[in-house]
Amino acid sequence: MAFTPAPWPRRLRSQEWYGGTSRDAIYHRGWLKNQGYPHDLFDGRPVIGIMNTWSDLTPCNGHLRELAEKVKAGVWEAGGFPVEVPVFSASESTFRPTAMMFRNLAAMAVEEAMRGQPIDGAVLMVGCDKTTPSLLMGAASTDIPSIVVTGGPMLNGWFRGERVGSGTHLWKFSEAVKAGEMTQDEFLEAEASMSRSTGTCNTMGTASTMASMAEALGMALSGNAAIPAVDSRRRTMAQMTGRRIVQMVKDDLKPSDIMTRAAFENAIRCNGAIGGSTNAVIHLLAMAGRVGVDLTLDDWDRLGRDVPTIVNLMPSGKYLMEEFFYAGGLPVVLRRLGEGGLLNRDALTVSGQTAWEQVKDARNWNEDVILPVERALTAHGGIVVLRGNLAPDGAVLKPSAASPHLMKHRGRAVVFEDIDDYKARINDEALDIDEDCVMVLKNCGPRGYPGMPEVGNMGLPPKVLRKGITDMVRISDARMSGTAYGTVLLHTSPEAAAGGPLAIVRTGDMIEIDVDARRVHLDVPEAEIAARLAAWKTSVPQPKGGYARIFHDHVQGADKGADFDFLVGCRGAEVGRDSH
Repeated sequence: MAFTPAPWPRRLRSQEWYGGTSRDAIYHRGWLKNQGYPHDLFDGRPVIGIMNTWSDLTPCNGHLRELAEKVKAGVWEAGGFPVEVPVFSASESTFRPTAMMFRNLAAMAVEEAMRGQPIDGAVLMVGCDKTTPSLLMGAASTDIPSIVVTGGPMLNGWFRGERVGSGTHLWKFSEAVKAGEMTQDEFLEAEASMSRSTGTCNTMGTASTMASMAEALGMALSGNAAIPAVDSRRRTMAQMTGRRIVQMVKDDLKPSDIMTRAAFENAIRCNGAIGGSTNAVIHLLAMAGRVGVDLTLDDWDRLGRDVPTIVNLMPSGKYLMEEFFYAGGLPVVLRRLGEGGLLNRDALTVSGQTAWEQVKDARNWNEDVILPVERALTAHGGIVVLRGNLAPDGAVLKPSAASPHLMKHRGRAVVFEDIDDYKARINDEALDIDEDCVMVLKNCGPRGYPGMPEVGNMGLPPKVLRKGITDMVRISDARMSGTAYGTVLLHTSPEAAAGGPLAIVRTGDMIEIDVDARRVHLDVPEAEIAARLAAWKTSVPQPKGGYARIFHDHVQGADKGADFDFLVGCRGAEVGRDSH
């Protein structure tokens, strides 16, 4: 994609605050000078906002304050003026009812922080799951030159000689305790091995997936996604990112120049190749909506259908992000896609180079971690979209994490009306359920929970686990962690709380899934379905006020990215009136 840099020098938006000798300009400059900044910093050089999601309560991002110093060094070196700006940080491990409920709030806060302050360019400092999409959504809405630097994954976990993947082994060990294969004391002992260093999940969970999506979109420097958080090369990447954003401002290289349809197609195919999280679906749909790209679930199914999963990482494979980095990281994957005709080579990136120019010389240093195509984990690794009378607007499934023998299945529904109903009944030995049943969870979608939590990978009942069964078909309007695994249909749309057909499924109904045919079917006569829907009334109360009320009233369905209806589209960076 051809890009023509804007002429330099030119007047920057920060000069609307700092330029000239008016009372207002003196007001803005004067106050900032109390930090000890000399007058010539306000002479028209690019002001770079370092949008930092550091928080003590966001452990994945706990090291970003130190990393920001390296970004600042790069900005200074390139002749820019760095200013660190703390922004809303939605922690996956602490926020209730779910961090996903606050992704849109974070995106809205970041957008307004970028638009309303004297920032010419932004470095988006992210890590934990929702921080990456929320900051990219905000940047897309303002269209100010922006670049991503992620915090990086934590080091490998080890327990009794076995690699321990954050999240993945949490689910695995928890099920082992319920099955009587592991003691509670052993589970507590394993806890200490799960998070050995600062950084995000070391599996190909949502954090690593979204770091990969940022790089595949062209919004991060090549190689950014996989560098471990504690590796010195992560700090080098941060400093180089600080240098690069200054030139991006001078060139006026904006998100809308990079986040094109071609870029989103590259990201979707990349997600299939890495065995990425199903959460990428909902985040990329929202990001595309902000930048004005018409992206749909059908694009996910079509573009990912023939993409082999070649990254042998948990939860789909056996390795972790540390090995992925040593093997060559995402550039190797993108090169493989390019060689196979699955990469839009001319897509522009933040480096100013095309996607192909950046990766054409990438080397694979471990073919057991990044597999040859003929040894792919699965030949068709993209996210699958199933439709039918149970999911008219679609449901998604991750084939690389599912069980082949369950990809075509018919079973009796065992229905849980909400997550509390599931928790109250799942361990009951009297529950009428076996491994052939289909577990159905309702009212966990964007509006229903609210916020759409990661509970779709429902744990199996203990009496089934004791048989040695490790997977069953599960269907819900919820999400699941990118670190999770199983034959799980997610994001069922319309959701139950919005009156989708999922709302009227009853225990004993027969449900069929056929992944190859992209079909999920409730085997109940259409007349009966219509009658049930006509009689249906929501059990989800409308929140009384506050942000929860805004979320309930304005959140779109999962098939549209679960963004707010009033936030879709690019609103630009026009400076508002000065009140001084």
